[in-house]
Amino acid sequence: MRPDEARHILSILVENRFGELCRVVGLFSGRGFYIDSLSVAPTPDPAFSKIILTTRGSEAVIEQILKQVGKLVRVSEVVDLSEVDHVEREMALLIVGTASPADRQEVLNLVNVFRAKVIDISPDAVTVEITGQQDKIEAFLGLLKPLGIRDIVRTGPLAIPRISAAAEAPRAGGVAVVIPEAESAV
Repeated sequence: MRPDEARHILSILVENRFGELCRVVGLFSGRGFYIDSLSVAPTPDPAFSKIILTTRGSEAVIEQILKQVGKLVRVSEVVDLSEVDHVEREMALLIVGTASPADRQEVLNLVNVFRAKVIDISPDAVTVEITGQQDKIEAFLGLLKPLGIRDIVRTGPLAIPRISAAAEAPRAGGVAVVIPEAESAV
């Protein structure tokens, strides 16, 4: 990553219709924008889904992304959560080899220190769930790597504005793009 390219977490509210995710991802692909991680789920209003997407780029590139995504027909709102006070978490599930009782004890000790959870166990492996900031996940993985991580899946960052920031989230200046006709449908 170049020094002028910062990581940004985008929250994209789209109509919950077939193909909307493909439209957003296609826009990124077609314009050469990079997607680090992607998560999609329905909102409390079943007519909408929220995409949490992590990307990186210069301020000019991020501004272009916000404008281009905001132009998509069924996009109601695009917010760069990196520009507002937010809560961010990532989850990882991993299987760690435990060839010896000492290895198993080491995994269990690290699980306790990092406030992770053992969710499955066998004679030669432990499945662990960990949730937290990206640097916490990375530190945990770094300590488990010598024991042999057999498999891993990660959500990538999930984020939501802090309660105080949600009410005060800026709606101009490249931070958020709200589409008026979609706003009235919400």
